[in-house]
Amino acid sequence: MHIVDLILKKRAGNALTKEEIQYLVKNYTNGTIKDYQMSSFLMTLFFQGMNDEEATNLALSMRDSGDVFDLSKINGIKVDKHSTGGVGDKVTLILAPLLAAHGAKVAKMSGRGLGHTGGTIDKLESIPGFKTELSFEDFERQVNEIGLSVIGQSGDVAPADKKLYALRDVTGTVDIIPLIASSIMSKKLASGSDAICLDVKVGSGAFMKTLDEAKKLAKLMVNIGKLAGKKVTAILTSMDEPLGHKIGNGLEVFESIETMNGKGPRDVVEVTTTIGAQLLLDAKIETDFEVAKRKLAKSLHDGKALNKFREMVIAQGGDVSYVDNPSKLITDKTVEVKSTKEGYITKIDALGIGVAASRLGAGRETKEDVIDLKVGLDLHKKIGDKVKVGDVLVTLYVSEKGVEEATELIKKSITIGSKKQDFKLILGTVK
Repeated sequence: MHIVDLILKKRAGNALTKEEIQYLVKNYTNGTIKDYQMSSFLMTLFFQGMNDEEATNLALSMRDSGDVFDLSKINGIKVDKHSTGGVGDKVTLILAPLLAAHGAKVAKMSGRGLGHTGGTIDKLESIPGFKTELSFEDFERQVNEIGLSVIGQSGDVAPADKKLYALRDVTGTVDIIPLIASSIMSKKLASGSDAICLDVKVGSGAFMKTLDEAKKLAKLMVNIGKLAGKKVTAILTSMDEPLGHKIGNGLEVFESIETMNGKGPRDVVEVTTTIGAQLLLDAKIETDFEVAKRKLAKSLHDGKALNKFREMVIAQGGDVSYVDNPSKLITDKTVEVKSTKEGYITKIDALGIGVAASRLGAGRETKEDVIDLKVGLDLHKKIGDKVKVGDVLVTLYVSEKGVEEATELIKKSITIGSKKQDFKLILGTVK
């Protein structure tokens, strides 16, 4: 095979075979195919796309370029969840212990944040001592013993995807749905779980800005999962405003603990219990979606989920006093941003809010940046809320940087109008 022949074949709109895709992935990863050649191929995909079979073969080829985890020594059906990224998305922190409290096995490998989207691993590391790197044997043993473990992506997972994504990032080929789908699924399939629920975010703070785009991505990822022999479901959720109220690493752990104490924001509870109910069905622990959802909501009030979270923190070396006294997770230096108008919140630019938190030090622009785990912001008003002049819209939790810039970004990100707006959170399910 020759790369030029495959570029021409794809440019003509023809589908590539499994062997041709394996050739591309293998030889780009080992350096035989050069960046300029793969850039040309990526651009043909921008115009010609890929069918489901091609996208599946790409996902599987990238999965097989590195470590593929075998979770067969963990008893029961292993469940996993993936979010396509948003602002204030702390669902994993609540969902993993919640599912474990109901008998599911959650062997989760998560990532770090980059840009305006926070990473689960960064959030957990706001608890001093919490180890996000475990040996695979310790990871397996912990899941068998207490039902859950959340760690950083260990080993060399999908190196082909890492190399390809870096090239896409600098060649204007990131927003190609088959490439997004195969990138996500290559890592999920490598992680080894039996049932996966994808939280596909839609809106101003998400990578998918429209519902049509999100549906296409969700359908393709579900099809890739099915063709790979996994049980995969996608839930479409709105990211036209941040999820919950608190944005920032320690702040989001704080809000997660509040949620597991029965005091969580309605939207956080709704997304968490919706995804959780689907996974309990897929794990064959429950048979009725609404019954499962009610049981999960109850466990956010009776202490079962919080007790599981404490077990995980202790098992992974974290200082459990931060769970018992979560105010230790955040800085006590604050700045308030107040409303200068009266009316209703009609729009919140979630991306702008996420960038504001990042400017305070809660996010990283490059992988090498060091983040401040105690800073961020608390969004007091959401879409549809009534506000008066002088009401506090946002409280900033700050250190030394970015206060003025963050304040200006917030003012630009929150729109106040005269009419109350409705906000729909759950936008659909793809199976």
